Amino acid sequence: MTDSANFTTPEADGEDLSDLLLEVLPGDGSTMGNQSAREALSGAAERQISEEEYSAVKDRLVGLGLILKGQGRGGSVRLAEGIEGGSRYEAPSAPSTNGNGRGRAKKEAPAKDFKAVLWASADKLRAQMDAAEYKHLVLGLIFLKYISDTFAAQQGKVLLMVSDPASDNYVGDDAADHQAALEDRDYYTQENVFWVPADARWESLRARAKQPDIGQLIDKALVAIENENLPLRGKLDKRFGGAQLEPGRLGELVDLISTIGFADDQRSGDVLGEVYEYFLGQFASAEGKKGGQFYTPAHVVKTLVAVLAPHKGRIYDPCCGSGGMFVQSEKFIQAHGGKRDDASIYGQESNPTTWRLAAMNLAIRGFAADLGQEPADTFARDQFPDQKFDYILANPPFNISDWGGEKYESDPRWVYGRPPVGNANYAWLQHMLWKLRPGGEAGVVLANGSMSSNQSGEGQIREAMVRGDVVEVMVALPGQLFLNTQIPVCLWFLTNDKTQRGRDRRGETLFIDARQMGTMKTRVERVLTNEDIAKIGDTVHAWRGDGEVSDAYEDVAGFCYNAKLEEIEKNGFVLTPGRYVGAADVEDDGEAFDEKMKRLTGLLKQQQEEGARLDQQISENLRRLGYE
Repeated sequence: MTDSANFTTPEADGEDLSDLLLEVLPGDGSTMGNQSAREALSGAAERQISEEEYSAVKDRLVGLGLILKGQGRGGSVRLAEGIEGGSRYEAPSAPSTNGNGRGRAKKEAPAKDFKAVLWASADKLRAQMDAAEYKHLVLGLIFLKYISDTFAAQQGKVLLMVSDPASDNYVGDDAADHQAALEDRDYYTQENVFWVPADARWESLRARAKQPDIGQLIDKALVAIENENLPLRGKLDKRFGGAQLEPGRLGELVDLISTIGFADDQRSGDVLGEVYEYFLGQFASAEGKKGGQFYTPAHVVKTLVAVLAPHKGRIYDPCCGSGGMFVQSEKFIQAHGGKRDDASIYGQESNPTTWRLAAMNLAIRGFAADLGQEPADTFARDQFPDQKFDYILANPPFNISDWGGEKYESDPRWVYGRPPVGNANYAWLQHMLWKLRPGGEAGVVLANGSMSSNQSGEGQIREAMVRGDVVEVMVALPGQLFLNTQIPVCLWFLTNDKTQRGRDRRGETLFIDARQMGTMKTRVERVLTNEDIAKIGDTVHAWRGDGEVSDAYEDVAGFCYNAKLEEIEKNGFVLTPGRYVGAADVEDDGEAFDEKMKRLTGLLKQQQEEGARLDQQISENLRRLGYE
């Protein structure tokens, strides 16, 4: 609870309504409709809260920046970023079904407002199934529902065109002609809408959701969709028929996913992307260490993107996981006035199930991404052997030892030295440097040890990279940012030409110590706020002088420092920012040193005397008890 919320408002049994409103809003930052929020507030206050009272409290909290207003019918509210709440929040139960035996929900709920209850409901259905397995069932069904909804929405548009005499596509008034037009796949493919065969459409599957063979029917539908849509060929996870769920549970899951509607929203792809990203993060949390292998927290990815600022060009991730790097890059491009086709996306992933996750994650957003012909090891089978890229963003597995390094003794990628067989960190860094086009830039997440390790020749490789002038920026991040590890991580920013994008920075490296940044989202997870990310990104852009910001760069003690090659050499080519940025300036409290020392020594004397008195009292008590 934040102290800034304690202002005078109507009270409910001694509790401030403003505090209660913060507590009944979802703690994960998702939105809640105003009507639902007022009802929840009434429940927490144990009395009916009028619309006037609710509006007054809401407006005051909005004015203080503690909550934000949303759009939509009736309006909505949510907690502002970094504001704690949710201690009294209760997720609504899944929408009830009618009694027709088909489990049809009464009404589809907006996906953006429904993601938290979706997760809670889906997780209850998981029973004894491992999250790593269940993840693919839920995300696969969400994908299937989305492409079916977008197909149905396009059908509605087609029907309007072919039945409107003023339309160039008018076919007459015959219902049979209308139906034939609705099944003309050209009307869909020309609008980049996936063609969904009749038996694979959601309503067809939903009508059979309670059949014992629903798993096999879903697998068959996915095969049909793959056969009809070349970009999806081999990329959908067909494991429903073999799912080890209790009888009827898969049908319940189908009914649950049916409560999300994507077709009515003009931003349906974005909304579905939000649901998908939310579920990826929740599954990563549920899976713990293994989950982090396919999911990089969005705020870490945003930091990479904020520094690289990929306005357009070819973007590559050699270990792309579920595709989060591409999603954030796309958001950056659109936020800066660019278009979706300003960037071309290339990714590679060795894990087959994660590779399929990435394909679905990008397909629902309409990205024309090239993820290679198959899931493959980047070192062994580069899917883009002859291509170079403008931007590379990656979060490779930390300190991986079984990467097959013994097989690549004379690989041309090892420009700065052969990486140790027992650790792939410097193999990843050199692979990415090898894949950059002239003037290209890379941002890489690695464990902190990569900045200082001297084992197995890593120190010599790091020295060669610094002398080769390819290390542009080093950022130390705080711990507890990842769901799968509590160790702190760092960001390496590499380039093969420091004269591009701004001033001539040859012979210079920027160090940023961001270890004190971030806000604890939970007791075990820290997040970087938008302000944190902007501060890091703006500092780099000011240092580069690349025109992204107007501020001039200055060293800030304890935070950032522009180091020359000679200084890095004196530090043994260790790239830990703390060695360079120094200690933060301590604000002068205005008290003279002599006066402060007299005050503190006097306080110490008082505490020592009190300690001696307590020791004497304890001894006396022991004597009285016969324990001198």
